[in-house]
Amino acid sequence: MNDILRRLGIESVNAGGFCGEWIGSGDTLESKSPGDGSTLASVTQVTTDEYDQIAHRAHEAFLSWRVLPAPVRGETVRQLGNALREAKADLGALVTLEMGKILPEGGGEVQEMIDICDFAVGLSRQLYGLTMHSERPGHRMYEQWHPLGVVGVISAFNFPVAVWSWNGALASVCGDAVLWKPSSQTPLTAIACTKIAERVCKATGADPAIFSLVIGRGSSVGERLLEDRRIPLVSATGSCNMGYRVGEVVGKRLGRSILELGGNNAIIVTPEADMALVVPAILFGAVGTAGQRCTSTRRIIVHESMRSELVERLLAAYKQVNIGNPMESGTLMGPLIDTKAVDTMMTAIATIKQEGGEILCGGEKLEGQQYASGCYVTPCIASARNEFQIVQDETFAPILYIIGYKTLDEAIHLHNDVPQGLSSAIFTRNLLEAERFLAHTGSDCGIANVNIGTSGAEIGGAFGGEKETGGGRESGSDAWRAYMRRQTNTINYTTELPLAQGIKFGG
Repeated sequence: MNDILRRLGIESVNAGGFCGEWIGSGDTLESKSPGDGSTLASVTQVTTDEYDQIAHRAHEAFLSWRVLPAPVRGETVRQLGNALREAKADLGALVTLEMGKILPEGGGEVQEMIDICDFAVGLSRQLYGLTMHSERPGHRMYEQWHPLGVVGVISAFNFPVAVWSWNGALASVCGDAVLWKPSSQTPLTAIACTKIAERVCKATGADPAIFSLVIGRGSSVGERLLEDRRIPLVSATGSCNMGYRVGEVVGKRLGRSILELGGNNAIIVTPEADMALVVPAILFGAVGTAGQRCTSTRRIIVHESMRSELVERLLAAYKQVNIGNPMESGTLMGPLIDTKAVDTMMTAIATIKQEGGEILCGGEKLEGQQYASGCYVTPCIASARNEFQIVQDETFAPILYIIGYKTLDEAIHLHNDVPQGLSSAIFTRNLLEAERFLAHTGSDCGIANVNIGTSGAEIGGAFGGEKETGGGRESGSDAWRAYMRRQTNTINYTTELPLAQGIKFGG
């Protein structure tokens, strides 16, 4: 562990702010591993005054960064991707140590960073606008996209590095600077990434403050970021309650926000489903990252004729889940992020029973020497009804609800009848059922899949959801447009001055 931290530049005490220089004189924050409860290192958080210093420097960096040609900006991002390749093993291991996801998932998260850097490099030569025909003779009309400013990125603990890269790689090739406020539960991964970006910027001649960092209290530094008019866009990933606060404060100053919030993701299993695909998809979706993904599978809406068979298969699969140290080979599920998350899950288990549900397996807190951190649980399967309040409210833990249906229309209604709308899936070999699910009268989620699970989105597509999930889009497709400002231009190349709509003004 110490060798990994040393190679990533993590010291026993680390400054929590970066703006071309490392600063931080506020309260001390300790980072503890949920795997064994050990203290990894500590961070000196930034004060509100230090936040203002960092935000000012980030804006200065933006002013010089925006004038560079986009392909030149892309070269810095290309080298950032290469630096992440070199650090993949260590950085992935740090994700596992600090967050608790198993090593393959930690490495996979770093691979997402590498992939989005590759995507952004190509994007740096494709920031296309449109040309439109003017109704006025002798006029040319077109649109172009300009850098926006400093982009605030608020990330959550469950993807402590990938979310920053989804935003940072795109924003930087678009000509923006990035001011990152990571989760207080995973500060070391943020420091490690920022140090990698710092080295890359120094090598390319870019101002390192284009990748600035603030680790501080949400009630002070976080609120200051939301209120800061120097930050025209805030991209925030977290709970729905957090999203309501971000939307309120940023919206009040007419700023923009990209909100990636809760999910209550369901899989519909029809009689036409291939069960050899269904079970592993559900297992990864519900148990992967200990159920702490926004795309984790929460609800299974299964045809009544298939219900008994599916439950039997899932119970057998859950018995084979190896729970333990996420750093060890063969572990399929590591710990929850902290003991508070365990308490939340235990409360949810009690509520399921109170509302009339039945626990089919799991839902226990694990004890013993190897579980001494107090963050380990067994994944739970429960029989429930969609209208239960506990089902309507996302619990960020490995709890899977089994819900029956009789007709596809009923299944789609149940699927959509929750406040969230992130990821969704149907398993069927029937083309009509698949197309019905993907139609505008089908899934109301931002992501809808056929014969693959709800979890594990690729970076090539825009990522995000609807309803209380926030409506934001990050990563691929045309998500880059959110990080730029659109400008429509009209050029008159005649000596006449015709007006639009044929208006005649004056003599």
